[in-house]
Amino acid sequence: MSQPAQPSAASTATAIPLTDPALAARLSERMVVVEQALAEAVASADRLAGDVARHLMSAGGKRLRPFLTLLAGELGDGTRPELIDAAVVVELTHLASLYHDDVMDSAPLRRGAPSVHSVWGNTVAILVGDLLFARASGRVALLGPEAVRLQAETFERLCLGQLHETTGPDDHEDPVRHYLQVLADKTASLLSTSARFGAMFGGAPREAVEIVAAYGEKVGVAFQLADDVLDLASTGATSGKTPGTDLREGIPTMPVLLLRQRVARGAASPDDADLLAALDGDLSSDVVLADVVARLQAHDVLGETRELAVRYAREAAAHLAPLPEGPVKEALDSFATALADRAA
Repeated sequence: MSQPAQPSAASTATAIPLTDPALAARLSERMVVVEQALAEAVASADRLAGDVARHLMSAGGKRLRPFLTLLAGELGDGTRPELIDAAVVVELTHLASLYHDDVMDSAPLRRGAPSVHSVWGNTVAILVGDLLFARASGRVALLGPEAVRLQAETFERLCLGQLHETTGPDDHEDPVRHYLQVLADKTASLLSTSARFGAMFGGAPREAVEIVAAYGEKVGVAFQLADDVLDLASTGATSGKTPGTDLREGIPTMPVLLLRQRVARGAASPDDADLLAALDGDLSSDVVLADVVARLQAHDVLGETRELAVRYAREAAAHLAPLPEGPVKEALDSFATALADRAA
């Protein structure tokens, strides 16, 4: 059998700020268990399948989704063993989606490592992505029919998000609204399910389950909008990739969509039209790309994207109001605030 991957540094890392030492220690310990369970879940008797399946997991990552599951579980009994299975399910689902996404986007790198398709080819990447979805399905079956139904609905939304990102908006459809729905389906759906699973299998009250699920939807959209800002505004050392990478790869982002919207409405300046023409041109040259990025950095559309990210982050935090005061609510609120700060 292919050897299980070693637990990565992601087992103690999180994008959710924690100020309560006891909560931080508990969740850190449980994330180590999740990491070990993930290593076992991607192992395979088939050498090739095992090597490919553990490729991205071994590269690390934020592990935001399983961490959110464990954190939401603290709204009930955070020690329940079902929470580990739920956390593994959401991360396996996320990993599987990355294998497919990288094929769709022709991405050469993922988490600082060569993407799976660039090493083993598209067919192997797609098949092993399917294998990871199968492993997630087997694990979620242990959690009961309600979890299976929720996982299926989430998987459907992930597929629809990728489909609609690939095909783009219809002629009569607002591209900005279309893009926000893509973000909701591709990213927010799984974050929402991660939080929902945590509250559900932690035994939290039904109201709390619905609250954190709604929170996850808003947080997911805010997270991706903040990424759109950082793709232009951050340095390569901060973000881990060259500014403007999404532009070069032709991936739709909110600043560009807002610029297109201005031009389509006839509200654009000649400079706006010239910038849009440059965006639609050849961005293979680093000099040309850097110029386009600099012009977008100075443009109002970047500020509008920041404002939109902050709005979604604040709406996420507002959902938490009915939850009881304590370190769990504080951590969730701090994460939403950190997203707003990240975009700003």
